[in-house]
Amino acid sequence: MTLTLIVLLLAAVAFAWGRWRSDIVALCAVIVLLLGGVLTPAEALAGFSNPIIIMMAGLFIVGGGVFQTGLAKMVGARLMGLAGQSETRMFVLVMLVTAVIGAFVSNTGTVALMLPIVVSMAAQSGRDVSRLLMPLAFASSMGGMLTLIGTPPNLVIDEVLMEAGYAKLSFFSFLPVGIVCILTGIVVLLPLTRWLLGRPRKQKEGRGGGSKSLLTLVEEYQIADNVCRFEIHRHSPLVGQTIGQLDLYRRFGLSIIEVRKETGKRRPLVQDITQTMATADVRIKAGDVLYVSGEQESLETFAAAYQLRAPETRQALDFYDIGLAEIVLLPQSRLVGMRLSESGFRSKFSINVLAVRRGKEYIRQHLAELKLQAGDVLLVQGTWANIGRLSNDETYWVVLGQPLQEASRVVLDYKAPVAAAIMLLMIVLMVFDFIPVAPVTAVMIASVLMILTGCFRSVEAAYKTINWESIVLIAAMMPMSTALEKTGVSALVSEMLVGQLGVFGPVALLAGIYFTTSLLTLFISNTATAVLMSPIALASALSAGISPLPLLFAVAVAASMCFASPFSTPPNALVMKAGRYTFLDYVRVGLPLQLIMGLVMLIALPLLFPF
Repeated sequence: MTLTLIVLLLAAVAFAWGRWRSDIVALCAVIVLLLGGVLTPAEALAGFSNPIIIMMAGLFIVGGGVFQTGLAKMVGARLMGLAGQSETRMFVLVMLVTAVIGAFVSNTGTVALMLPIVVSMAAQSGRDVSRLLMPLAFASSMGGMLTLIGTPPNLVIDEVLMEAGYAKLSFFSFLPVGIVCILTGIVVLLPLTRWLLGRPRKQKEGRGGGSKSLLTLVEEYQIADNVCRFEIHRHSPLVGQTIGQLDLYRRFGLSIIEVRKETGKRRPLVQDITQTMATADVRIKAGDVLYVSGEQESLETFAAAYQLRAPETRQALDFYDIGLAEIVLLPQSRLVGMRLSESGFRSKFSINVLAVRRGKEYIRQHLAELKLQAGDVLLVQGTWANIGRLSNDETYWVVLGQPLQEASRVVLDYKAPVAAAIMLLMIVLMVFDFIPVAPVTAVMIASVLMILTGCFRSVEAAYKTINWESIVLIAAMMPMSTALEKTGVSALVSEMLVGQLGVFGPVALLAGIYFTTSLLTLFISNTATAVLMSPIALASALSAGISPLPLLFAVAVAASMCFASPFSTPPNALVMKAGRYTFLDYVRVGLPLQLIMGLVMLIALPLLFPF
């Protein structure tokens, strides 16, 4: 028992100090308990196979898919329309929407669903996301108190009541308690987050280490000014010809930037877009879309020659498969003095050069005959993989910025309906009990579907969305509850506190049950806390000759309303990285809320469920 308490105390101090990463602190705590013989290897590693951990990893992927497809931005824009310019209205809206979803979906699933949406809302409104994400996590727990299925402790006390011969709780027995929790949370968190989370925070300077965004490059080089889109119908004389055979540059002074294939345009769930570089051997097929760059008069001449619809100027460029980057030629480059047509960019790297910046001059016409000079900045176009290859061969040039990081920000917006359908499927599987699918299975199905349906650029991109620090933190802290139970710490603390307070009347007993549960849930899971405290609450009520309902509801509320620690619940851990929170942020904001919530419950529970 002594070793367990010392490890717990040192871990809490290390978390508060913040000098070491929280996941490393948690792992060190587990190792000490292993070496001390408190935990067996199986018990110490049980957290890593816990369904909650698997669910958290899967939900990171699902949330990443919602972000990558732009679905989060779309939903966020709708909510922004309801919130208007009012920060208070946005705060309340986020709390209420999250709480309502949390009434039917697990709090972890609720946060994973709302996290990308709230981040997008904050970005669009220019507000600090840290003032919304912690309330988001807390609201998901508060919403769990609205229904019987909202959170596991609710089901635990229902089972204890039925085993003791009392009537089963109804689906909405918790509704009044949940409403009180949500109202208290909004009233307390609105000023607390403004005072304590509204301070400036350190952020990385720039984006991608100074990399220009794709939109910036398009505007700077004006490459979209004279780009037109031509759809090739099946009777077009272009069908069957290769890009090389057309020789558009010599004949019309035009360049084909890309060849695009679009399928399922009228069926959003099966829509797909494939971009192909316009190399000489690419053969044009019916249904292809050509993006052609050149002067307006030349574009019209080309359209008339091949019976194409008159071009519309200023076509927006997309960068799903094909991207842009800048490279600067070094003085020792073998390309200096060469014509661009002799550089080998197209033959060696399958890269097109769209423009050249020389000093303050931007050169876009007659590039083939241009002689390259040291210091020239070339705007190149190619698949993201080929642009990545340029970074591996920087003997003669330097790739400016981080184009591959910029690629990861490209939104696959045509996949948004697919991501929405997957999210809806996951929610349905998690909400309806008659569907024999466990929540963790539903999340695994959704995360795999996000990858298989192309909501991510690659499997590696999906894995990068997982916040491994949060995963390891929760998995390593879970065995702490086993250690507390094995050594008798949990039972000793609960029995001592309740035993001492029971003689002072039902309200004092209620306070003892509530705050003992609230204390224990800081260190062990809310479900384990509810399982431990429910029999004690029931026995205390029976010995005192009072109704067990207020005491058992106190256990359920206190077990779920744990806000003072980032690792006490998965939702708290999920938002920690995105909100750039420290351990002390949870103490400063969560601890006052947790205490005030307890005081409110001491008044509300006896009124809702008389002794």
